[in-house]
Amino acid sequence: MVTHCCPTEGKWLVVFKFHSGPNFLLFQTYLSGRWGKQVLLSEMVQLHVKRGDESLFLFNTTVDTPLETLIQQITAIYNGRLKVERLCSEIPELADHGISLPPNMQGLTEEQIEELNLRDEWGEKCIPSGGSVFRKDEIGRRNGQAPNDKMKEVLMRTVEAATALISKKQVQANVCVTVEMIKEALDQLRGAVMIVYPMGLTPHDPIRMELEDKEDLSGTQASLQVIAEDECQLWWAAKEMQRGKKLQDYIGRNEKTKLVVKIQKKGQGAPAREPVITDDQQKQMMMHYYRRQEELKKLEEADDDRYLDSEWSDRQALKRQFQGLTNIKWGPR
Repeated sequence: MVTHCCPTEGKWLVVFKFHSGPNFLLFQTYLSGRWGKQVLLSEMVQLHVKRGDESLFLFNTTVDTPLETLIQQITAIYNGRLKVERLCSEIPELADHGISLPPNMQGLTEEQIEELNLRDEWGEKCIPSGGSVFRKDEIGRRNGQAPNDKMKEVLMRTVEAATALISKKQVQANVCVTVEMIKEALDQLRGAVMIVYPMGLTPHDPIRMELEDKEDLSGTQASLQVIAEDECQLWWAAKEMQRGKKLQDYIGRNEKTKLVVKIQKKGQGAPAREPVITDDQQKQMMMHYYRRQEELKKLEEADDDRYLDSEWSDRQALKRQFQGLTNIKWGPR
């Protein structure tokens, strides 16, 4: 009996029977007893997902995947990456200046808070582990009771690890992103916040709202980036990949295919086509043509024979001078 991980579903299955083929694995699970076909990782379609000209992530799938499922998975990863990015930009503020102030106190000076007789009740409850260090927030969004250096390091190390999981550099490293990787990044961030703030964050803190999926992005730039699942479209080769079909209806049965697909919000029209050559290839071509042009200039200078028309290069000049044949002009005067 062995355990087997389904790369498309990301679930661990207990397998007690299996038969392998050239590019697939037939398995029977211990729990359900049903047979299923699992395509091997080396024999999967690789999608390079972009939005506009921005490269986002790689994703593995199979040709018989319904496009509804594919769009759902890609949208979950896309929006999950945005959530991790928002958290990774907000947690350093938590590490530097403590928890968020109530909305009615944000942006006010100390004199205004005293004059209005406002009080932060959550500031007395949400104390970081190991005590706090006062670091005033000049913007006035957080209370300034920051975690100590040890707890701050816990938060910042976790932010670095989560950022690496969803980084665009994963494309260059040929690492495919999965929904499980997004969940792992979110779990790491949630765990670090719980270690530093075991009593939890304030209900109005944007970090807690993100972790509880209660964030309100209306009126922000981040809201323009999020794409709802029912508004998501996938484009390949200037064609929209329609729901109700399978991936094989567009690319055939070859599992070893690599595609560049673009994610787009419904109603925005077709995205721009991929350039014929990349920016790096264009730079290399420009450098090649420049070097070739400089070489041709040097060769032209080396082959220049205009000096033969000069007086000093005329072998008959001395002879004509003795014969008095210099400065002879023909024609009427």
